[in-house]
Amino acid sequence: MSQKWLEWAKRIQALSQAGLTFSKDDYDIERYKELREISSEIMQEYTGLKMEQIKDLFTNETGYQTPKVDVRGVVFKDNKILMVKEKNEQKWALPGGFCDVGLSPSENIVKEIKEEAGFDVSPIKLLACLDMSKHLDTPQPYHYYKLFIHCEIIGGEATNGLETNGVDFYEEGHLPSLSIRRNTEAQINLLFQFLDDPMKNTILD
Repeated sequence: MSQKWLEWAKRIQALSQAGLTFSKDDYDIERYKELREISSEIMQEYTGLKMEQIKDLFTNETGYQTPKVDVRGVVFKDNKILMVKEKNEQKWALPGGFCDVGLSPSENIVKEIKEEAGFDVSPIKLLACLDMSKHLDTPQPYHYYKLFIHCEIIGGEATNGLETNGVDFYEEGHLPSLSIRRNTEAQINLLFQFLDDPMKNTILD
């Protein structure tokens, strides 16, 4: 689903970052820096972003590049799914975000749901692990996986967080305006399948 130019830019960036991490030869280092510059130029050409923004995205990464991990909480109540309204976009998403170092996926989603929605939850099951290069048309500078974790409310109450200004539950087919880079309608509809069939196997794609 993703554009070829984006895949090329990300692959070139990953190779250049690995080379800059492990290479000891000064000439090789210069070549890897040039590759990083080329990947930035590709991103600028097709996205319209300023070069400074692109370089900030690409050059703040160090070490061998691997996919980033995003966790999203799936909480059902009365046949509805929990969603939060993101302040910066004023659009809705499943609570969650990029995983913090030092916390497991389950620990991350417990923290995210508490901070963004106010509920205390207990993780139950990994519903899906999706490679977003296959499930999102919007260009993204990084390659990342999205983990959807089913959770059960065990306490707390609906409360806005620092990054959210709305908490509510929505029925399938009656979703609010979505933050597409966080979750798509197709992804949420996929999750509702687990409400109908709790024994459905985890989706890996």
